[in-house]
Amino acid sequence: MMVAFFGSFTHLPVNAEPSNYKFDFGNGEVEKGYVGVSATEKYDEKKRYGFNTPEDMINVPASGSGVASDAVQFLEYGTKSDNTFNVDLPNGLYEVKVTLGDAFRVSVAAEEVYQVINMTGNNATDSFQIPITDGQLNLLITEGKVGTNFTLSALEINKLSRHPETKRTIYIGGDSTVANYYPLDSSIQAGWGQLFPQFVDPETFEVRNMASGGQIARGFKDDGQLEAILKYIKPGDYFILQLGINDTNPKNTTTEAQFKEYMREMVQQVKAKGATVVLSTPQGRASDFNADGVHTSVNRWYRHSIIALAQEENVPLIDLNVLSSAYFSSIGPEATLALYMNGDTLHPNRAGATELARLVAEELKRQGLDGFTGDKEKNTNKTF
Repeated sequence: MMVAFFGSFTHLPVNAEPSNYKFDFGNGEVEKGYVGVSATEKYDEKKRYGFNTPEDMINVPASGSGVASDAVQFLEYGTKSDNTFNVDLPNGLYEVKVTLGDAFRVSVAAEEVYQVINMTGNNATDSFQIPITDGQLNLLITEGKVGTNFTLSALEINKLSRHPETKRTIYIGGDSTVANYYPLDSSIQAGWGQLFPQFVDPETFEVRNMASGGQIARGFKDDGQLEAILKYIKPGDYFILQLGINDTNPKNTTTEAQFKEYMREMVQQVKAKGATVVLSTPQGRASDFNADGVHTSVNRWYRHSIIALAQEENVPLIDLNVLSSAYFSSIGPEATLALYMNGDTLHPNRAGATELARLVAEELKRQGLDGFTGDKEKNTNKTF
């Protein structure tokens, strides 16, 4: 059990160190098999875990059951904050699973960059893989929406490899039509990035969806999402980037020329890391049918600049705008509308996001990029 391991952790030989760590946060009853951690518990070298600045933490109740019945709240936050929960870990590759307390919208940061973007809802769970190279995980719950509570109920850490190297990874950037929604396996609304792992060979790739609702090119570039990708992306990885919908909104004051240059800067930074960049145009609205029953939206969302940029930077292009229109035309207006949220012609539901993800994967496979199965029934990969 975890308590026994941590109690004598410093006296164990290296090969006896645990490969699984489970923490139950808050001041309530501790779930069996977990280490209980109160907000007041400061990091201790002998215990090898604890909060760096417990004065900036408080215990709070939570509405879930078991480990999710209580939580801790982070009063100080931000990806660069030192108000972290620290765990000493031998260098290697780990999978980290977080369970929130009561929370509206939060993100998870570790090693001073975002790891999960905009988890929503009480007791939401998500996982990510992270290489540890300095002997310690430093994690905190931070902004999804400023002014809400940032809480953590439970943390589970599993060692995957003693080598601190991620497997090949597909990173995805985008907006609300691409982003994750919670619970990940049953949400009504979904982005195509959330369903994309169904079409990816899990033996080849992990999928890391860094898209978020309302995002624009300037925000993705400057507000931490690109920074997280650049920290980890490497040769053999892919970065699929789809933006433009929100950039065209007048409130964001982004001209098409500015949008193109923000996108170019991101493309060039990722290319400099040796990874493959793929640009994608956004799909249109469900209502974009003409009088002849043909779906077309080729003039939406700065599409022409995305196509031009892909040609100028010599990177693969997925013209999802045209691919989705062809599919929508084939099934007709009524069936197309059924792939979107009720009363919403822009945001896909789970079925719609699945079809968009399929189109993206099929096009990548057609262009000769490896790692795509095209068979969601045989794929159990998940998104991180």
